[in-house]
Amino acid sequence: MQKILYTNNVSEAIESLVKEINPVSVHIITDENVERDVLARLALPYPRIVVKAGDEHKNIASLSQIWAGLIEQGATRHSLVINIGGGVITDMGGFAAATYKRGIKFINVPTTLLSAVDAAVGGKTGINFEGFKNEIGAFAPADAVVISTILFATLPREELLSGYAEMIKHGLLSSEKEYNELLNFHILDANLESLLPLLEKSVKVKERIVEEDPKEHGIRRALNLGHTAGHAFEGLALERDTPMPHGYAVAYGMLVEMILSHTLLQYPSAELYRYASYLKDNGYGAPAIDCKDYDALVEYMRHDKKNLTRDTINFTLLASPGNPLIDRTASESDIRASLDIFRDLMGI
Repeated sequence: MQKILYTNNVSEAIESLVKEINPVSVHIITDENVERDVLARLALPYPRIVVKAGDEHKNIASLSQIWAGLIEQGATRHSLVINIGGGVITDMGGFAAATYKRGIKFINVPTTLLSAVDAAVGGKTGINFEGFKNEIGAFAPADAVVISTILFATLPREELLSGYAEMIKHGLLSSEKEYNELLNFHILDANLESLLPLLEKSVKVKERIVEEDPKEHGIRRALNLGHTAGHAFEGLALERDTPMPHGYAVAYGMLVEMILSHTLLQYPSAELYRYASYLKDNGYGAPAIDCKDYDALVEYMRHDKKNLTRDTINFTLLASPGNPLIDRTASESDIRASLDIFRDLMGI
């Protein structure tokens, strides 16, 4: 089982893990923003491989830069990689470590709320390719993850909201009680220390699911709630050179999939209005889409990795909070109708 440490003594935790693993060398993978804003505070004495920041750089060119850096720094099969950054770094650095010399050990140190609750935990690694999110990758769990709210102190509101959307997703998968608890917590006004217990509870939801189904053959697909529609919003935004935070895309995607859940499974209509109001009242805005974008959005959904065939689009839907149903399909007409309702609820 993946080791997860919740601590604000980040440097000490990393050094303890390095001593425990006892690698022949240690190599930090990070991006330009994290190197500037975070690494100076951690003061870790290891060589760095620094890539450009942003999801648009989660690609084969940056991956090649990381591999080349590991070779240049003399990394061997008995070396250790420490990925320090957001989801782009933990995904891409994990994939680099999983493929370098056929696999070397790595630790994730998430510096955003989103990566702490989502990308850094669970063993999914990869890069974007040909315009599609996480198209190339592998299952490769980190040897350890160090989670600390102290690293979130300088995050802009957009990053906090993005990560919190994934926590809400975990609440929806867990129980109505946890979902309500998250909707009643004001992430933008909170002391981040008070976030840690909720964050630990949220990560444990994912841990339980991943432990039961590490390779996504069954129940782990519940974690894709919001992602079929969300990745479509995200892909369209990237195509337009107006990147959208991943958590925002998932937040919008969850509403679309709640609407499909109402249509196909009688998910309570009151919950649609409640959740849409939450998004509008808490600063998530709305994607700039109209009916002319439906063809592109549906096409992105057709490329989703969860689909069993090219002719079906696969969703995780909800019978109720805490009761997800995997491998549900929806017709194109139902999807287009859900996008109409989505735009109406969000006031687009």
